[in-house]
Amino acid sequence: MKIDVNKYLRKSLLAVAPYQSAREEYVNDGRKMILLDANENPFATAVNRYPDPMQLELKTQIAAWKKVPINQIYLSNGSDEFISQIIMGCCEPGVDHIVLVPPTFGMYKVAATLNGVGVVEVPLTEDFQLDVSAILETSNEQSKLLFIPNPNNPTGNSFNRKDIKTLVENFNGLVVLDEAYVEFAEAKSILPELAKHPNLMVCQTLSKAQGMAGVRLGMAFAHAELILFLNKIKAPYNINSLTLKAVLQKLKEQELVKEQVVYLLKERKRLEASFKELDWIITCFPSDANFILIRVDDSALRYAQLIEAGIVVRNSSNSLGCENTLRISVGTQEENNILINVLQTLEA
Repeated sequence: MKIDVNKYLRKSLLAVAPYQSAREEYVNDGRKMILLDANENPFATAVNRYPDPMQLELKTQIAAWKKVPINQIYLSNGSDEFISQIIMGCCEPGVDHIVLVPPTFGMYKVAATLNGVGVVEVPLTEDFQLDVSAILETSNEQSKLLFIPNPNNPTGNSFNRKDIKTLVENFNGLVVLDEAYVEFAEAKSILPELAKHPNLMVCQTLSKAQGMAGVRLGMAFAHAELILFLNKIKAPYNINSLTLKAVLQKLKEQELVKEQVVYLLKERKRLEASFKELDWIITCFPSDANFILIRVDDSALRYAQLIEAGIVVRNSSNSLGCENTLRISVGTQEENNILINVLQTLEA
């Protein structure tokens, strides 16, 4: 399906010529060459050469894993890089804006601000669902991107799939669905819908269920022409060799990842049950992620008490609609036992 990329992207960047190393066309076809083009140290180690700027070996494996064509995959230095890149690539500073649905992931707003791009916020409903009519009514021709984390962060819940579909079909710009926690959710990824919606972009991460927060690898999936554009404006070697090697190994360990997800979901259920027994925890919100949002009597007090006990959680009270809340990640059974014991000692 062809799309008019001019509708979504900054016109001033469409003609940008990507940086290309002199060796790309030769090395990628498997030929053995004497590499004297990049001023590297010639003495062989595991990392003396620059990494593949297009990450073809890893993308080939991801394409098979996610069942997405290789030309619809973009890899970034964490999802944060992709978020910043797509904002820079789509939004004219001082003119265009992104649309957010608070409470939501904080990096969207940070990235927009750093790029001189405006932010329009359309709050979620009282039960933390998308206000579809308000989003569409608020948006205009300068609304270039709509960011929807699903499951949501910090609330942990998934959004109604029909609402997401309505927004994808009616929003004027690109809809970025951030599926950082999708492995923990009952609902499956929206990736199979990618071919039907040229304005849909999906990003996922290796930082959560895959247990690789330290390698900093984000994955974005979109129409081939949008991916081609992202490859034009990215840094030439944005993914390092050590990350590429580590992720290739992790892709062989998906059965272990599935076992860990099952373990964490079981622990999440146990934590939820224990939270509901405590009088000072007012609400334990339903979660489709590897964390739980709770509303307490005094978040500042409870946060300080947990710190004193050597436990760090997230005080999410500054997020819209999240007054007096704490966001608590699901840990190991041993860590969760300690957490439960500490919580039970705190007086109401």
